Amino acid sequence: MEGRTYAIVPAYKPDRKLLSLCWQLVRQGYSIVIVNDGSPPEYDNIFAEAAMYGCVLRHDGNLGKGAALKTGLRYLAAKAGAGDVVVTVDADGQHRAKDVIRVAARARREGMALVLGRRTFEGGVPLRSRTGNALARAAFRLLSHSAVTDTQTGLRAFPCALIPFFLEVRGERYEYEMDVLFACVRYGIPIVEEPVDTVYLDGNAASHFRVFPDGLKIFREILSFAASSAVGFCVDYTLFALLSRALVFLGSPALQVSNVLARLASAGVNFAVNRRFVFRAQEERLLSPAVRYFLLAAGILALNTLALTVLVRYCGIHVYLAKILAEAALFVVSWIVQKSFVFRKKQRRE
Repeated sequence: MEGRTYAIVPAYKPDRKLLSLCWQLVRQGYSIVIVNDGSPPEYDNIFAEAAMYGCVLRHDGNLGKGAALKTGLRYLAAKAGAGDVVVTVDADGQHRAKDVIRVAARARREGMALVLGRRTFEGGVPLRSRTGNALARAAFRLLSHSAVTDTQTGLRAFPCALIPFFLEVRGERYEYEMDVLFACVRYGIPIVEEPVDTVYLDGNAASHFRVFPDGLKIFREILSFAASSAVGFCVDYTLFALLSRALVFLGSPALQVSNVLARLASAGVNFAVNRRFVFRAQEERLLSPAVRYFLLAAGILALNTLALTVLVRYCGIHVYLAKILAEAALFVVSWIVQKSFVFRKKQRRE
């Protein structure tokens, strides 16, 4: 016997399109969970009508889309069966009922996977949406080494057996949906895309996505890594400048000795910051990532020292400028290796 299908609809300041969506899904046998994410009192009549179609949960304040989705998931965790499927749907009318049904049906066929309703960004798509999705798609591919066409879609479906996993994913606002994708890649949960219609009403005016602040949250991992690298670079560069002067009596080897000592000190700082704040790997045993990190650090140090020597001795570049150029060249290499090797997480076993 086929399990039930639940729809979670996070809603903030919705209009009557929410009611139309709920009515269409209820007619298809869906159980609806609407989360009022702190909408002002003037929207109470909309939610009162929505309650005729399903359960309405409420936040006292506007906590964000991620928080609203988690509230709905926590509610279902206590009542849904392992054979049931949940689909998340936006309340602004961008998701047609027929597409919701198609994505949910695909999730039932796929099993332990996340199914995304994939839009096409052509024709009359607002520039803000087209640009935002292109940047998000490129960033996700760079960060995860996985290709997903529509990383920003709110139309997603998965088996209820995955609810505990998605409740553990960090994020309270729009960044939550991107973090879910990263978590799926990291733990080996397949991401499948199902084509759906692309609908933008009134230039996407109903969207509450804030391009700058929410965009920063979505791309916070690469920004955090850049900030961490900047801290490590400041420590490294300062010590290198001081040591290269203090060890001038060594003659020619002073350059290499200063670079090695400065890098050892900055590596300890960089490891602690990246482990705790960037890649959030604090749940893993300390020894394994530490060994991997210092293997990486040794390799980077060798390349850095070689590059520094070539730039100074054979290219005639000033030592301080050469240090900056060598560090910049190895930045991307360091980030990719740390993400995929040093602070990797074990794949989730079913």
